Order: sequence, then structure tokens, then C-alpha cells
Amino acid sequence: MRPLEGITILDLTRLLPGPYGTMLLGDLGAEVIKIEEPEQGDYARWYPPHIQQIGSRHLLLNRSKKSITLNLKKPEGRSILLKMVEKGADVLIEQFRPKVMDRLGVGYKDLEKVNPRLIYCSLTGFGQDGPYRDLAGHDINYIGIGGILGLTGPQGGPPALPGIQIADLVAGGLYSVIGILAALMARQKTGRGQFVDISMLDGVVSLIPDAAALFFAEGESPRMGERRLTGGLPQYQTYRTQDGKYLAVGALEDKFWANLSRALGRPEWAHQVPKEREPRTQEIKEEMTRIFLTKPREEWLEILMKEDTCVTAVHSVEETFKDPQVLHRKMLVEIQHPKAGRIRQIGVPIKFSETPGEVRTPAPEIGEHTEDILEGLGYNRETIDRLRKEGVIR
Repeated sequence: MRPLEGITILDLTRLLPGPYGTMLLGDLGAEVIKIEEPEQGDYARWYPPHIQQIGSRHLLLNRSKKSITLNLKKPEGRSILLKMVEKGADVLIEQFRPKVMDRLGVGYKDLEKVNPRLIYCSLTGFGQDGPYRDLAGHDINYIGIGGILGLTGPQGGPPALPGIQIADLVAGGLYSVIGILAALMARQKTGRGQFVDISMLDGVVSLIPDAAALFFAEGESPRMGERRLTGGLPQYQTYRTQDGKYLAVGALEDKFWANLSRALGRPEWAHQVPKEREPRTQEIKEEMTRIFLTKPREEWLEILMKEDTCVTAVHSVEETFKDPQVLHRKMLVEIQHPKAGRIRQIGVPIKFSETPGEVRTPAPEIGEHTEDILEGLGYNRETIDRLRKEGVIR
């Protein structure tokens, strides 16, 4: 048994935010039915990089799912969706702009009439209301408005783009999962579903508590590269090593700083913990920069990881998937795909003692399960063939 076995999710999302969230739900046992437009489907299917001409992102983000094609601009396409909801879907998630589903006649108010227990999750950039409601946007826009870009980068330099899509993956995908799971828990008590409004901007704003706490307390907006966790301290910093690689130093607490000071041959620093915006702090940072350049990364790791210093490597993605801890925790797995062959996947990040999740099936072909699902809804072969000819399905 898996944690979400018996839960059916209709997934109308595409690209990154929604598919990431529903991938996690699928790995945890939910039956996720990916509903795609017949012509193109999820664009991630076709985007490079490719494995055997299949988009690698699609292979990763859409595992543990089924696929049906439906043209929701056609009345019979909408009728099929309504029947899927009526037949017992627990959750529907979509990431169109606000009111698009309403205009099609399959918004929350339409669907709750046929299934009052339905949880309807709408994932958008700015939410269902407010002055930005109808604006288009991407991750860079949400983290820009939400304060993350203004905190990220070197002192005196321009904002630096994070290496991952924070708004898409966390504020979008993960917060959708939290909203859906919380709504499922509420339904156990009330017997009713509800509308879940996920705004990626809202999520981004919730991810800056440290900076917000400073602003709320002192009225000061933190500047890039100056505060304790953004580059203002030598004990929380990245340093280049002799071989051109980097170390991540996180020796914030006094005991870790003391251990690091002694390991670097500077015991006199041990009882003088650097503070923000002190001239001595910059001097120590410059001296540490010089010291770390005297040895290659692996030699430093051999020394410092034994001394309880909170110093680790800055890995490339290739190195991450060779790391012994990552491998031990099964965060790299392999599955068989009928066309792409043996493919690597990121593992399931949440571990359970009794009901573990798993990467259950490879990403489906576009519309791979259309006929099976329609037959389960009571459509006969003649009707399915007609729907295909009329462009309702692929």
C-alpha cells in the first residue's frame, strides 16, 4: 500500500510547476490522469534535451501517470471531463490563467455541481484576484516581485539568477501538493471538496522569512551580499580551491567556527566570531580566500569533514548523482521506458516506514490511456472512433 492509493487526480497542467507536484503525488500512489490537448500535448514532450527523441524533462516529470487526450474546446471533450469528475475524481489541478476554465464551462462552480467532493486546485502566477491577476509571467518575474532576486547576488553587483526555478518548483509545485493534501484532510471532516487558489507570487513571498523579519524589526531592506546568510560573513560563504572547484562553508555556530579556525591554522580566530559589517570580518574573509586556494578541494574535504566544521563540496549535477549519500538514499533510480530504454530518474524524496512511495511507471505516450479510460466511462468502440475523427481525442 502507498500513502495516496485510491485517490484519483485529473492533471491539466504542463511544463514544470504542476507536473512536478503531480509527479510527487503519483509517486506516493495517487492515480494521476494527465489530460492533454490532442495536437501537441504537454510541450515538455518535445523540448530538448532529448532521450531517443523524447523530451528528457517529460520523462522525469510525468512518470507515475496516465495520459488521455481531450479537446476541451469541443462540447464532447468537456462532456468527457465532466463525466470523469462525476465518476469519482478526487482532485483536479490546472494552471491556466484565471477564468479560462470558467469560460470553457468546466470551472470549479461547474464541476462541483456534479461532484461536491471534488478538490479543485488552480495554480497561477499571481492568483485568482488582484491587479496582476491576468498578467503573464515566468519564474524570474515571480522571484523578482517577491524579493528573492533582490536578495541574491554579490555585494554591489547585479541580481543573480538561482540555479533552479524556485517559484515553479517550490511556490508552485510543492505548495500545490500541500494545498491538495490539506484539502483532502479537510474533506475527511466535512465531506465536501473546495477550491484551492495557489499563487506562485504568494509562495515566493512566504519564502523570505529571514529578510522579512529584519525588515519588520528594523525597517531595513536587506541588500545583496551583506547579511549573515547572503554573503556578509566569512563563516557562511563559498570559497574557491586550488583546483578551481568550490567549498561551501556553513560554520555559523560558535563551536563550528572554532573547529574551522583551528583546522585552518588560525586558532586565534576561534573566540572572535566575525560579525556583519565589521572591518575585521572582511579581513578574515580575504585571509580565508587565500588559505583555501592553497589546497585542492578533496584535500580540504579530507581535513574539514572530520572536524565538525559544516564544510562540504559545491557539486556539479554530475557530482551530485555520484555522491555516496545521494546514492545511499536512493535519490537516483533507473526505470525501463518502452522507447527511451533504461533511463535515470530522481528518486522519491519522502521516505515512509510503512507505505513507501516509488517511481511506479515511466512517463506515458501522449494519449496512451485514452481508450482504456473512455471504455471505463462507458464509451463503446464506435463512439471512440468517431471522437477521434472529430478531433475530440487523438
